[in-house]
Amino acid sequence: MRRIYLNPQVQRGVAVVTALLLTTLAVTIVASLFWQQQLQVRSIENQRLQLQKQWVLRGALDWARLILREDGRNSKIDELNEPWAIPLAPTRLDQYVESAIASGDTGSAVLSGSIQDAQGRFNLTNLIDLSDLAKQEGINQSALEAFARLLTSLRQDPALAKVIAQHMVAAARASLNSQADGVRPIRFVQLDDLLALPGCTPPMINAIRPQTVILPAATPLNINTASPEVLAARVPGLSLTDASAVANSRRQTAFQAVADLAKRLSDQAKSLDDGSLSVASNYFLVNGAVTIRSAKLEIEALVERQPTATRLLWVREL
Repeated sequence: MRRIYLNPQVQRGVAVVTALLLTTLAVTIVASLFWQQQLQVRSIENQRLQLQKQWVLRGALDWARLILREDGRNSKIDELNEPWAIPLAPTRLDQYVESAIASGDTGSAVLSGSIQDAQGRFNLTNLIDLSDLAKQEGINQSALEAFARLLTSLRQDPALAKVIAQHMVAAARASLNSQADGVRPIRFVQLDDLLALPGCTPPMINAIRPQTVILPAATPLNINTASPEVLAARVPGLSLTDASAVANSRRQTAFQAVADLAKRLSDQAKSLDDGSLSVASNYFLVNGAVTIRSAKLEIEALVERQPTATRLLWVREL
């Protein structure tokens, strides 16, 4: 077999090319490993920030529950001049910042939040007539008419009141029937669940969101915290103008009983259904937002206040 001998200069050229290729390969591998490491570090950092935000908001939620529990022990009514109704302005968490600086993290944490009376809104669960659920339509007609008036004042189609009521009743019936079968049906828990219904679009849901809520049970409307729109819808014959006047007057003197409302109403609106109105509440919405450096997390939670404790019903990220 004939051997081929390369010129020494050619051999040196091949060696140089080979060395360059190996160097390029090594640099590529190192760069790839460095990039993967950077991604892992960034992922761990994001997870750490997410956990920190969640823990801060969890602590704020526990604090809100404590405020509500103490308020229930010391007050027989719920109104907008009480401590729970004062929003928490954006507040820097100094203790967190000091510990962050000590660990070399120069970021800061800012917390804000508020507590809102869920029974100051129109509760869609009131559309269900539990006493007539197994018969006929199962719709609470007075609540249906009130909801239609509310939709009209919010410039939405009042016909949607009947559509939503029918589906609320159907879901309640399915829940009752499934208890015997051991099947857990899909229920309406939050307003966004209504998006599955015909005519309920995102703009429509956003329009009614500040004035409506879905609670686990039928509840009376708290006349101390309800907006003028909801008051006018719930009290037949009460105009939006008169409802606004009532809302302004209760800032000075809150209602101690439902009967006090009739004293401030015009003659055509003095026929009140005491069973649908109240001056105290058991359900509250807690909103919180925390920002750590450029990362922000917002939550909304529904809290039920019981005689001796509070119960967290659900939490969702916004």
